[in-house]
Amino acid sequence: MIRIVAILFLATSLFGCDRKPFVEHKIKSEKLGDNCAGLSPSFRVTANFGGERFEFDKCLPTNFDDDKVLTTRSGDTVLVSFPPATGQTAAYRITLDIDSYPNYHVVKVDDESYNISVSGN
Repeated sequence: MIRIVAILFLATSLFGCDRKPFVEHKIKSEKLGDNCAGLSPSFRVTANFGGERFEFDKCLPTNFDDDKVLTTRSGDTVLVSFPPATGQTAAYRITLDIDSYPNYHVVKVDDESYNISVSGN
């Protein structure tokens, strides 16, 4: 019985280490107003067990849809692409959760790059 448990534990450990690279995101947007003037330039990062949370304001199309945001990886950079703000725009507060393997050190939101320093990396 102990041998079976030991073999199962060993097999699970070995197969669990063979992770493929990935990047996933969850986004929540809150419309702040119909005027993009005076957006806060702050970019807040909070690290947790499941990844990182980014909070920032962004000028986006008035009819912005969270499903239009794309995240991809390029080396140690996570690229976040929002739809271009053409036509009528509005100010939004964005909360973006990113989970990625392997660790990344830069997040690029459209044309802005931010170095990410998380303890333990």
